[in-house]
Amino acid sequence: MLEPPPQQHPNLTVDGIAINIVSLPQAVDSIVSAAQTGDNFSVCTLNLDHVVQLQQRADFRAAYRRARFVTADGFPIVVLSRLLGTKIERTTGADLVEPVCQEARRKGLPIFLLGATEPTLAISARRLSERFRGLNVAGYFAPGRNFEPYSAEADHAIETIRASGARLCFLALGAPRQELFAARCLDELNGTGMLCIGAGLDFIAGTQVRAPSITQKYGLEWAWRLLHEPGRLAPRYARCMAVVPRLVAHTIPQIVNARMRKAA
Repeated sequence: MLEPPPQQHPNLTVDGIAINIVSLPQAVDSIVSAAQTGDNFSVCTLNLDHVVQLQQRADFRAAYRRARFVTADGFPIVVLSRLLGTKIERTTGADLVEPVCQEARRKGLPIFLLGATEPTLAISARRLSERFRGLNVAGYFAPGRNFEPYSAEADHAIETIRASGARLCFLALGAPRQELFAARCLDELNGTGMLCIGAGLDFIAGTQVRAPSITQKYGLEWAWRLLHEPGRLAPRYARCMAVVPRLVAHTIPQIVNARMRKAA
């Protein structure tokens, strides 16, 4: 007698965006497997700031909907997913960089770094090459501060990525530019996965200091960052907090439906 297939837990959906990656190991496996098959794809990491922008920008929503892999970056999103019955681990763009590079080295997948500044990219490329001996850093490009995803500079960036032969590209442009540029690259590159990683390369280069792991573990990284950059982050976090009641209200029907199906 055949055993029934394992029960699939529902994906949490936020403004039409399904979070379909539940852990860092799953993210790394999925990304590397897609890169090995020569697919074009993008990876986004959903947090509350992105939820705010999903409401405000149609182009950002469109870019997110084209992402093949979406992780939960915000702790409130992780909590809501667990109420839904899906145990999701917080996985940020910065979390992806080193484990993906480790597997890229093992599988012979060239990588490209885009964003940040020229010194940051140079240091990041050197440190990643030292940590993962044999990793092929095929190139890097630091656009100007006013980089736009649809511009002559973006055209040049795409040509540079294409010429490098990279199979994975880490985008450190910040939201929404990195997500919009990644979506554009889906149409203009062949066989390159685009990973939106925010400040991930700054952390590797040491040009920014990431919050201690204990604050990350308990969902308090935002508080640590706020203490260090109150002027820049206080308005952003106020907007993020304002969206939480709506996010909870929209998620309650998903939670109720999931629990009813489980009880049936």
